[in-house]
Amino acid sequence: MNDGLLLVLDEGTTSTRAMLFDPAGNCLSTAQSSIAQHYPASGLVEQDAAEIWDKTLACARQVVGEAQDPPQIRALGITNQRETIVFWDRNTGQPLAPAIVWQDRRTADACNTLRDAGHEPMLRARTGLLLDPYFSASKIRWALDHWPALRDAGDRLAVGTMESYLIHRLTGGLHISDATNASRTALMDIHKGGWDDDLLALFGVDRRLLPEITDSHGRFGTVDPSHFGLPLPICGLAGDQQAAAIGQNCLTPGQSKATYGTGAFVIAPTGATAVDSNNRLLSTIARQAGGERHYALEGSIFVAGSLIQWLRDSLGLLGTAAETAELAQSVPDNGGVYLIPAMTGLGAPHWRPDVRGVLSGLSFGAGRAHIARAALEAMAYQTHDLQAAFAADGTPWTELRIDGGMAANDWMAQDIAGILDMPVTRPAFVETTAKGAAMLAAVGAGLFPALEDACEAMAGPSERFVPALDEETRAKRLAGWDEALAGVLRG
Repeated sequence: MNDGLLLVLDEGTTSTRAMLFDPAGNCLSTAQSSIAQHYPASGLVEQDAAEIWDKTLACARQVVGEAQDPPQIRALGITNQRETIVFWDRNTGQPLAPAIVWQDRRTADACNTLRDAGHEPMLRARTGLLLDPYFSASKIRWALDHWPALRDAGDRLAVGTMESYLIHRLTGGLHISDATNASRTALMDIHKGGWDDDLLALFGVDRRLLPEITDSHGRFGTVDPSHFGLPLPICGLAGDQQAAAIGQNCLTPGQSKATYGTGAFVIAPTGATAVDSNNRLLSTIARQAGGERHYALEGSIFVAGSLIQWLRDSLGLLGTAAETAELAQSVPDNGGVYLIPAMTGLGAPHWRPDVRGVLSGLSFGAGRAHIARAALEAMAYQTHDLQAAFAADGTPWTELRIDGGMAANDWMAQDIAGILDMPVTRPAFVETTAKGAAMLAAVGAGLFPALEDACEAMAGPSERFVPALDEETRAKRLAGWDEALAGVLRG
């Protein structure tokens, strides 16, 4: 096995981390710092990109400082929250406005207007996406219209997703974005591989603001050694969900992975063909190498781990997130309680940004254990809805591999297996997003000849959960979910 270590920056929605991996996929050290989210008004979610840069840099310096032999670090990989968009001064690297987070819904009306005008079919055909506030293009247009500092910046304004911003700061000016992140802006033609003139015109975005689109592994510039003491080549780039699929060695059709983090995201590879979904799933770029794109279908659930955080921090029903498993197991069933976690609307396969969360079926016999159980059960139900949509699009799952912070919950993992009626596997190391970025960086740095080799060498052991739910109980629970969901969708 080739020698050398791999540094990864994993910039998520609620925290940023730096992690050090060896070529066997072992995580040698980690540094993590929380990232604040700001809510100026209902439906608005912002972050301070300067805070993200400062904390990411501090985490990287800590991990590099803890390495026994820093010169053994051969490459840097970056993975990130995807649709969050950043606006900065290309001369100084300083943000010119708040970053608009992927959860933000401020452009819902603008997207509805474009949809009513008949623009969604063209956008969908070229991007694989939908006209929804989730994606970056409408956020960019809103910011240009409402924040004078961006217009005043003129040619100094740079716009990009989070990895693009971090690369610009790390290298002192390189403005690039890998294909997986670019494919989530609703401005890229995923079939041709470049920014699309018609989409740029539709949203009124000047091409000169945007980064150059690159592969997912290769050599993409060098980190200025003043940042953490090493002139480290940047060799691996991917949006967080694509990185997690790679980290799960989920590369071929039939496989699927679900990441349960702040939101929950299911990706199933479709190979060299971009599948046109009839069930409101997204067709997206899974990775790009040598200019050749590999595609996947994706289902996005907006609220997952953030639901547990809400129960803990806003309602005070939990002391810790880990309590949910014990509480769920303490009652024989959900007591008729269902929680539809539409706090920021519903994602796939419904795509209803207008609806809001509902807790239904409450009685005096319901307690916090039933509510905690309903929150965990909602993950299984939403995943089941996606399972049906993927199958209807001709991309059935033969297995589901789960990861992310919530996946550490054994009760939830077992429940998902039961509701899907399908074995579920969970890696021993559940932070596969960072591992996927390490795999890409390893290939880009030449430690492995191909991504398949890196995945095989670095994947690690996993645990298997086998369905154990009787069909009558399964059918009854799904019927209850369908009834509660229908009430929300009717409004």
